Amino acid sequence: MAASALDALRALHAETVNRGLPPPAALIGDWLGADAVIAPSVEIVAGCTPPDDPDRFWFGHIGFPVRADESALPTNAGGLTDGVLVLRDGEWSTLGTGIPDWAHAVLDAPHPQVERPTTTAWNPPAREPHLAAIGHCLDAIRAGEVYQACVCTRFTGTLSSDPVDFFADLAGATAPPKAAFLQGVWGAVASLSPETFLRRTGNIISSSPIKGTLPAHADPDALSASAKDIAENIMIVDLVRNDLGRIAVTGSVRVPELLSVVPAPGVWHLVSRVEAIVRPGTGNDAVLDATFPPASVTGTPKLRAMELLADWEHAARGVYCGAIGIAGPDRALDLNVAIRTVEIAPDGSLGLGVGGGITIDSVPESEWQECLDKASSIVANI
Repeated sequence: MAASALDALRALHAETVNRGLPPPAALIGDWLGADAVIAPSVEIVAGCTPPDDPDRFWFGHIGFPVRADESALPTNAGGLTDGVLVLRDGEWSTLGTGIPDWAHAVLDAPHPQVERPTTTAWNPPAREPHLAAIGHCLDAIRAGEVYQACVCTRFTGTLSSDPVDFFADLAGATAPPKAAFLQGVWGAVASLSPETFLRRTGNIISSSPIKGTLPAHADPDALSASAKDIAENIMIVDLVRNDLGRIAVTGSVRVPELLSVVPAPGVWHLVSRVEAIVRPGTGNDAVLDATFPPASVTGTPKLRAMELLADWEHAARGVYCGAIGIAGPDRALDLNVAIRTVEIAPDGSLGLGVGGGITIDSVPESEWQECLDKASSIVANI
């Protein structure tokens, strides 16, 4: 029986430690049309962003660009590798070249279940400053400066175990569709994201923005009936249509999925999907210039929302609300929105951003509770 993605990640991590090699990077869930994509050993370094048209595979993160100099981890980090391991339908295969023999041996070896309990201590954010930021946002909406903005706050904590075990435990318990794990001398990123920012195959590109949330114990039908949540999602869909339209063949932008109610760890979400045909010759640099940062974590209009958020929020977002994923040959690109994403500093310090879209119908206390609901699957002891 083939190793599961999380067993493979743990085993590859242990093997790279034994061999003194850079650690693995893993994308687990819905990535490149597969169930997992893992680089057995890749050096992730600060400052390495996705190449425009790579002939190798890039793994990495692109951080949120506002107040980036205050972040604990590098704003951008990435690394290149010649080949990757791919899990589809329970079977491992390879893309590219250069997968070492020891990596295949690790996949073929037995993977006994070993208990490696992880220990975290979390500190919730202060409630009143976040409510005040929401109040500022509502004032800006009333003044006509923005129609919606995603206002965020931040949990902090400490981890006293190996980051790879922390990620594997959470990903195993919650099975998010766009999970990712990166690590280097600069720290680690454990992403349990439910959201696809961009997926490009050839000249077809799509984005699946999430806007609208209810806790998992609520009736999901209430989400699809909520005027506030529907408005929140549709405004962001229009922003995504605009972003993709900047690099799309005229008339090719469409919305094949609108306002689907989808479960995620701890919550229900409203999810839509926007697709387009990218103009011939358009590189991924141009795609990211047109679309980054993700629409669902900024606001409408995007640039003014980002300017205001820099004043309202009390901590840099860092990796949170940026993007994590892979770029590859033939301009392949698959990135999540870095939400439900834990940043782990080398000393074990933790950061977890949470937030939500504020519209004119928002109730500040309900928005605060939404932040707690979104964090609940990660910060279970708060």
